[in-house]
Amino acid sequence: MSATGLEQFDHAIHTAHQWLSDILRELNWTERYQAYRALRAVLHALRDHLTVDEVAQAGAQLPTLIRGIYYEGWHPAGKPVRGRLAEDFLEQVGHELPDDISYDFARITKAVLGVVAKHTSVADSLRHCLPQGIRELWS
Repeated sequence: MSATGLEQFDHAIHTAHQWLSDILRELNWTERYQAYRALRAVLHALRDHLTVDEVAQAGAQLPTLIRGIYYEGWHPAGKPVRGRLAEDFLEQVGHELPDDISYDFARITKAVLGVVAKHTSVADSLRHCLPQGIRELWS
């Protein structure tokens, strides 16, 4: 029996849980909400460093719920952002994470990008769209 009454929704929820579980494992965390916040922060930074066409191409390859997180709050005007260095990317990730916990933004970013690469074919094409400094975070 379906948990939501719609198989497509159940699959979307299962896929999102799988991504969060992978992030928890990669970062050795236990709090699912932290994994969600990390995923959201990195996806938003990634999205904001791409052109509008690249954002759309990447979004089309993401699973349903993950795609919603990716596009949440997106305003395409002024994109991509100007920061071309890894530090600029990591600073943006840090702005979306709670201030009450100390985070290693590089470790979080690499873990989340690794999960994106594991679950999609978008990683290779996106990696080449990013400036060299940011591309190095995707190792």
